[in-house]
Amino acid sequence: MSRPVLTDNAARRRAKPAVSVLIPFLRDDPSELLQLLDEEAASVAGAVEIVVMDDGTNDPDLTARLQAQIKAMALPARLITLTKNEGRSKGRNRLADSARGGSLLFLDSDMRPDHRRFLWTWADLVAREDPAVAFGGFSLLQAPTDARFSVHRSMALKSDCVPYQERARTPEKYVFTSNLLVRRDVFEAETFDAEFSGWGWEDVEWAMRVSRRFTVVHVDNPATHMGLDTVEALAGKYEQSAGNFARVVARHPDIVGGYPSYKAARLLKKVPAIGQIRPLMKRAATTAWVPTPARAFSLRLYRAALYAEAV
Repeated sequence: MSRPVLTDNAARRRAKPAVSVLIPFLRDDPSELLQLLDEEAASVAGAVEIVVMDDGTNDPDLTARLQAQIKAMALPARLITLTKNEGRSKGRNRLADSARGGSLLFLDSDMRPDHRRFLWTWADLVAREDPAVAFGGFSLLQAPTDARFSVHRSMALKSDCVPYQERARTPEKYVFTSNLLVRRDVFEAETFDAEFSGWGWEDVEWAMRVSRRFTVVHVDNPATHMGLDTVEALAGKYEQSAGNFARVVARHPDIVGGYPSYKAARLLKKVPAIGQIRPLMKRAATTAWVPTPARAFSLRLYRAALYAEAV
């Protein structure tokens, strides 16, 4: 692990938070999110603290601006600045080590609360029910509507932006660290697996482990995922995620076996010359004149064809 630089504000020294909001980022600017959260400081009355971590961006100007913002915040806050990237799992574990709340709210830096009682709702839930794990959901209400993001928007609206009642039917499947509350004792019992590399599946695998021991609940407290990707960027993430998917299949075949992505991968594995066909799927997904639904379907097929090598 790289040696961190810690920046605390005055409010942190005297606070005794019940909820610690943990925000990792890399080459992003979380200042807008921090500002929105800080607007709720009065309503949560010291029950919530913020811990934000720069996982190796190495931008001195950004660091200086964030240090000034942290010091000026009304919410208790800490900035952790790393010069070397540690990765998603190690980074979240480090954030948890700096947290003092009994519950940890993992919130991605490209999220934006969908209402002005976002922190209050989480703090109230902890005070009333103290759940082991709770996912608030996410939306695209505030996300950009540029044409270049139309495929990702289409896919996310169908598979990720799901009402809490539907999420609750398969609770471990709809758990993402974009807006996830975890009680400290649960996190200490089941931390994120640092062996996952690249992008994808480490949060779902964690939820599969946790769901075998603890109750995972779903609530209606969404935030917008602002970080939509182009098809090219999303395809690149899928290419990184195939190895992680293989790890999940090996560890949790009983759960993954019911997932559509697994079933599609198993079917495509039987297709002759799937390795030669796969680039054609990607090409269709990246072709701008192809209708968005067809591009989204082609991209899902491309992901399944990548995963076919792992099943």
